[in-house]
Amino acid sequence: MKEILLVGFYQPNEALSHFLVSAQQEFKIPIRYLQEYAALGTGGGLYHFRDQILSGGPEAFFVLNADVCSEFPLPEMLTFQRQRGGTPAFVILGTTANRKQSLNYGCIVANADTHEVLHYVEKPSTFVSEVINCGIYLFTPAIFQHIGEVFQRNQQELLLEETSNGWQRAEVIRLEQDVFTALAGRHALYVYKTDGFWSQIKSAGSAIYANRLYLSQYSQCHPERLACNQPGGPTIRGDVYVHPTAAVDSSAVLGPNVSIGKGVTVGAGVRLRESIILHGASLQDHTCVLNSIVGWDSTIGRWARVEGTPSDPNPNDPYAKIDSETLFRDGRLTPSITILGCNVTIPAEVVILNSIVLPHKELSRSYKNQIIL
Repeated sequence: MKEILLVGFYQPNEALSHFLVSAQQEFKIPIRYLQEYAALGTGGGLYHFRDQILSGGPEAFFVLNADVCSEFPLPEMLTFQRQRGGTPAFVILGTTANRKQSLNYGCIVANADTHEVLHYVEKPSTFVSEVINCGIYLFTPAIFQHIGEVFQRNQQELLLEETSNGWQRAEVIRLEQDVFTALAGRHALYVYKTDGFWSQIKSAGSAIYANRLYLSQYSQCHPERLACNQPGGPTIRGDVYVHPTAAVDSSAVLGPNVSIGKGVTVGAGVRLRESIILHGASLQDHTCVLNSIVGWDSTIGRWARVEGTPSDPNPNDPYAKIDSETLFRDGRLTPSITILGCNVTIPAEVVILNSIVLPHKELSRSYKNQIIL
């Protein structure tokens, strides 16, 4: 892997710039952010920056949607692509969903022997296939020819519409609906199925589920990254990550599925479970944090309780995926993961339940099922 490009429509800010610099230093690889002039869709952004992507003459490149988590079997996808031989093969990573949930994803019908994609439908209204698109792709430079065909077609259609403002909208291209649907059945598009973990991350709360999946992956392939029980250390239950700079009291009980960031302070008697504690946060003595995300530099006072409600997939269905829960149902906030934004202060001896607290808030009492703006 020679270079990483982040493509998006968001205005870059100080936090993103700092992240890019620190990631480049850590991984020793060039990382750049390319900002679209308008939201161009999943294919339009690639086409707009095709010269940047092709500079250096890559033989192939991966495209990954940023709102998914996975074990990312990239070497396996590369081997699979090279085995296709002959014409340039484009590869979609696929996985199995249950019949009902498959309607929420791009569905793939493939040849069982060759794995060629014969039919592709994005979010169908009726059942098409249990094999769904993971939003992780391996392309060769030839993909730009196919995206370019869509761009030309869009231009021609817009010329027929006298009221439209032409080129600007022609560049809005959807990789899934506009490109994959047309490529299916043309001996160019293939699916590599994975049995490894995969999930969408459609809300901040779904990061808790993603955290559990990654910690479980670490326990198998990088156990040295995880905390373990040691004399004079905190009690560790299940998979737990603690940053080396965090200060954790020996009487704390952590886990399962807890990640503690840089410079975090965890006091005496603290109980943490199914939670993410971001850098600089301070959990004072005897706090209890369950199913929650604690933002940067936040403080939770002594004997306070911060708790959320998980929205996990059905544990009895091996192919169940996490649902994209709506924030409100019947006019009420859906019980969900509790999220404290950055620099939030929770006083001692209060309870924060199923709530979302925006950044820079100093609370004075308990809250339940609320968004605190």
